[in-house]
Amino acid sequence: MKLNRRAFIGAGSAAMSAPYVLAQGAGRPKVVVVGGGAGGATAARYLAQDSEGAIEVTLIEPSRTYFSCFFSNLYLGGFKSLEEIGHTYGTLPASFDMNVVHDWVVDVDHAVKTVTLGSGARLHYDKLILSPGIDFVDGSVDGWDLGAQNRMPHAYKAGSQTELLKAQIAAMPQGGVYAMVSPPNPYRCPPGPYERVSMVAHVLKKTNPTAKIIIADPKPTFSKMALFEEGWATHYPGMIDWVGPDFGGDIVSVDPDTMTLSVDGDVLSVDVCNVIPAMKAGHIAEVAGVTQGNWAPVHAGDMSSKLVPDIHVLGDASQQGDMPKSAFSANSQAKVCAAALLSTLTGAPLLTPGYSNTCWSLITQNNSVKVGATYKATEDKIARVDGFISQVGESDAVRERTYLEAESWYLGITSDMFG
Repeated sequence: MKLNRRAFIGAGSAAMSAPYVLAQGAGRPKVVVVGGGAGGATAARYLAQDSEGAIEVTLIEPSRTYFSCFFSNLYLGGFKSLEEIGHTYGTLPASFDMNVVHDWVVDVDHAVKTVTLGSGARLHYDKLILSPGIDFVDGSVDGWDLGAQNRMPHAYKAGSQTELLKAQIAAMPQGGVYAMVSPPNPYRCPPGPYERVSMVAHVLKKTNPTAKIIIADPKPTFSKMALFEEGWATHYPGMIDWVGPDFGGDIVSVDPDTMTLSVDGDVLSVDVCNVIPAMKAGHIAEVAGVTQGNWAPVHAGDMSSKLVPDIHVLGDASQQGDMPKSAFSANSQAKVCAAALLSTLTGAPLLTPGYSNTCWSLITQNNSVKVGATYKATEDKIARVDGFISQVGESDAVRERTYLEAESWYLGITSDMFG
């Protein structure tokens, strides 16, 4: 039975009275989850935990260690070790009735409801959840492609790229130049590039105080702009130059061989060039046929694909409305999706879905700012209800409390994801 949006939002509908598994008459329904990040791991955990064995849950994730993109900037700033942002999957199958398979999904056949793994194995699903994160749009930065990522790293998929960028920053000559090419909207973690600049500046202030940071940005404004600009002026005066589209930040090319950045025709020699290209849904979403343009449109009530039945898309890959692409958003969407599938597959009661998000950004030690909102499912999209943001001029005590709140959230979400 395909759950329609009106039945979902009106909990207790007659459409929810007969469990899907009974209608199918074929044993436990199978849910396959692709991608073990904030969306996928959370959805798999809650489906396995709350179904109490009634659903066969399989999580497919190629990496044995998940390095969180959220908080990876704190690793660049020296506030976290790589081990502190790395998480393994062993607790999930040990504590919950679920399977974890470390492999790539290379094909999805929604006609017969199978996924094919890199090993050649095929898994059947009754419901498929895709949470593949992001990939990059080819050609979005002139002169850069994935072949250049070791000279000009993106570090927007955490792990080896993050280690590389940190090493390049440490190796900068005194008085050198760190350049960032910031991405166009929409993209993963809207404040992320600017928190990264803050963390790089924090390191350079101590180790290389005459260094310069240049941000070439195609956007006229960015998330928490006033807060970041206040923080940069206070803590890193004269170090950071932001070049927006009024000054050529949208007309950019790079040359990895000569380590140069061209901004509206002006060629600059740089020592580190952090290129963050335009983004799109992870490749398997395109393979599965759930993308329209760069992203995967979904129904607001349960994150189900608007293009292919019995597939749900979570997190960064989804085109859902007003929520930013963030770990908090993906985690929130995963719980709504899991609840919807539990209701559809087992007849569990279902409440009206609600969503929330908060993004924290560290500017300097014990000085963090935040932005967030609550959301609801409408006929058209996930719509913003209300929100909040840190204020310019807040006291050190308020900023420290915000930082401690972020630390607490990180412990909470990673526990929620991995058990």
